[in-house]
Order: sequence, then C-alpha cells, then structure tokens
Amino acid sequence: MMLRRRMSSFGQKIVGAALALPGAQQARYVFASRHGEFATTLRILEDLHNRTLPSPADFSLSVHHALAGLLSIQTGNKEGHTTISAARDTFGYGLLEAVAFCVERPGQSALLVAYDEPLPELYSKFQESDEAGLPLIVVLEIVADGEADAGVVSRFSLEMRPPEVSATSRDDAAIPLGQSFLDFFLSGSAETSLTGDTLTWVLRRVARH
Repeated sequence: MMLRRRMSSFGQKIVGAALALPGAQQARYVFASRHGEFATTLRILEDLHNRTLPSPADFSLSVHHALAGLLSIQTGNKEGHTTISAARDTFGYGLLEAVAFCVERPGQSALLVAYDEPLPELYSKFQESDEAGLPLIVVLEIVADGEADAGVVSRFSLEMRPPEVSATSRDDAAIPLGQSFLDFFLSGSAETSLTGDTLTWVLRRVARH
C-alpha cells in the first residue's frame, strides 16, 4: 500500500509488470522511457506557473530514475540501474543496454522496463507519429546466451545497422519500436528489423537445442 500511494496509476502498472518477473529480485534494471511520467512533471510546471511551491513528492518522482528506485527499494535489489531516453529510438537503445550488460557480466540478468504514455494535451503538438500507439509497457528479463536455464522462453541474436530508410518514409513509422518488438515476439517469425531514427536493430530468433 505504501508503494502504491507514492506512484501514479500508470507508475503502478509499470512497477507491477516488473514485479511479475523473477528477475525483479536480482537483475540489473534498465528503464527506457522518452518522457518518464510526464504527467507528474506537468503538475510541477503548473505549480511554477501558478507561483506555488511544487509538491516535494512530485519533484522526487518526476525524474526518470524514480520508478527504478522505488522498484529496487521494494525488492531489496542492490544491482543498480540505468535509465535510457532517446526519442523514437528509446526501446532499441534500452534493449542494446540490457544485452550489453549481460554480455559484459556473464551469469547476471538484466530487466528491461520500457514504457511510455501519450503526452498531455497541452504538449500534443510535440508528439511524434508513433506515439499515437501509446500507452505501452514492455518488460523483458534478458540473460546472455549460455547462461539461460530451463525457464527461458525464447533465444534471439541482436545486430545493429545504420537505418536503411528515414523514419518519416517508413510504413511502420506510426508504430512504437516496443510494439513492433512485441508483434515479432508473439508472431514466431524468424527475423525482424526495428528501424528508428539512428539505428536499425535486427533481431533473429535462434533455434533451441
């Protein structure tokens, strides 16, 4: 109850999704979000506009690290965390960060928590085309190849390339990268390319032996 009282309803869904995976207890956290919980930031801006003092709780929870900190306190996880914000490419760079950590630290896992919700109406003119598909929460527990146990659902390889086409000319430009990943994950397809503004992430499904 104390944890829920400190978070917005969207924050509760994010942390709840993370807590549903065993890795929440011992994995390195990688949080990936373009705007974080922007509704909280908006309340601070409105307070400043109205010349009133912002809520200390809102201030402490407006940063991108806030939910990762609350999750680590709840689980007692001391492995640390990284937060990623990279506009349209946020999910891709979050995935890259999580995979790089697992390769660097064999035997340890990473919990990728990627989330975003639409910007408030006041800031809608800054919203990119793919944000129409929000809100979205994607939580993945990732381990390096060779370190997996019987509980692993799927194996993938990851390759990065320069973007083959501009984001504005792609048919899938209105789909968040996280949603494209989920569609691929659930489809059983052998390969997919997630193309953002700066990189293309090529994912291939690896056969289980």
